[in-house]
Amino acid sequence: MRSFGSVELARRMKALDRTGGATITGFATDSRGVAPGDLFLAIRGEKVDGHAYVSQAFASGAAAALVEQTVEGPHLLVEGIVEALAHFGRSLRDEFGGPVVGLTGSAGKTTTKELLAAALSPLGPVVKTPGNRNTEYTSPLLWADLDRGTKAVVVELAMRGFGQIAHLASIAQPTVGLITNVGHSHLLQVGDRGGIARAKGELLVALPSDAPCVLPADDDYLDTLREIADGRRVLTFGFAESADCRVTEYRAISLSHSSVRLRVFGETCAFSIPAAGRHLATNAAAAVLAARVVGVPLDEVETAMTKAELPPMRMETVERSGATILLDAYNAAPNSVLAALETLIETPVAGRRLAVLGEMRELGETTEEAHRTVGLAAASLDDVIFVGETASLMRDAAGKGEVGSLGDVRVFLDGLKPGDVVLVKGSRSLGLERALG
Repeated sequence: MRSFGSVELARRMKALDRTGGATITGFATDSRGVAPGDLFLAIRGEKVDGHAYVSQAFASGAAAALVEQTVEGPHLLVEGIVEALAHFGRSLRDEFGGPVVGLTGSAGKTTTKELLAAALSPLGPVVKTPGNRNTEYTSPLLWADLDRGTKAVVVELAMRGFGQIAHLASIAQPTVGLITNVGHSHLLQVGDRGGIARAKGELLVALPSDAPCVLPADDDYLDTLREIADGRRVLTFGFAESADCRVTEYRAISLSHSSVRLRVFGETCAFSIPAAGRHLATNAAAAVLAARVVGVPLDEVETAMTKAELPPMRMETVERSGATILLDAYNAAPNSVLAALETLIETPVAGRRLAVLGEMRELGETTEEAHRTVGLAAASLDDVIFVGETASLMRDAAGKGEVGSLGDVRVFLDGLKPGDVVLVKGSRSLGLERALG
């Protein structure tokens, strides 16, 4: 990101400048991750108030702090940090005239974001949401990465309840909206899948009236999303014959390599993906369709897609003593777990098919049904270990395996034999990847 003088930053954030002329070269939301020159955001959380850690941030080299109350040391004083960051992001967004793709969905957001950034790369430099920095505190900071050479922006929008995507979209002002799917995540906050569709649909409502909406053709809630789009141009992707960007062929070559063929507006393209999974083929179709909508020629998209890199812990293969660990432990929802299990089951392997399956959270009234469905899907595996408070639901439905702790998972993985493949998948809060260390 470029640096900001305190005068400019105060203007963009509508803040009172009490920094004494500081120069900001980065942002930090956690005092433990502060780097010299950072602006520390003193966020008030449910359990922790960032204002209590301002002095620690200064000790680590923070140039100033963004605060809602006066503190000792250089600071920018605002009434509310969320709105201050929104003002900051909007002020920079207003200076950019290129395409902005807003992206959300219950699963596959980050993977699709990476694939889309690759598909858009023929236009020139693309700015994309780094990692999972997709909340009201981190998403506005994306716009600090823009420079004069930026040709396109991909913004990932998180959803924890009604109104959040509307807020983030009001900052990003997307010119294209992309929804990967309507799943089960955050049912506690919105009640049911219809609520999830409405919450995700806030992205479509935020689009200009002539903006394209890129939507999942195979999703149960496609018609709901069409209705929310309210006359905007709807384009679809997926395996369905009716899809504008249709997956006509998917082949898992190995656990770390698959090939995809697509038909887009009557044209055909084919490329490889550095991972396996039919759901990844769908993510790729979404990315290709959005890039074509923006105006990238299909032959250039095809070439660019071969260079795409997927984020860690999304169907990432880890070799261990001749066995393969399929690490997909970034998060878990019913549709993503079922897709990962499907990939494990349909991909040729030399040894046993195994899994470490953690609980899925924030599913509301569907918690029991969802975990039993996953358990049934795991029944055909050679062995499985389940982790978490709802693990017994999966084990009982599978009719096999055991319920264990992280330590038990380590023992389970130590028992791998050459040729075995084990899927590791569960809620982010479980930290199942720690069992690999």
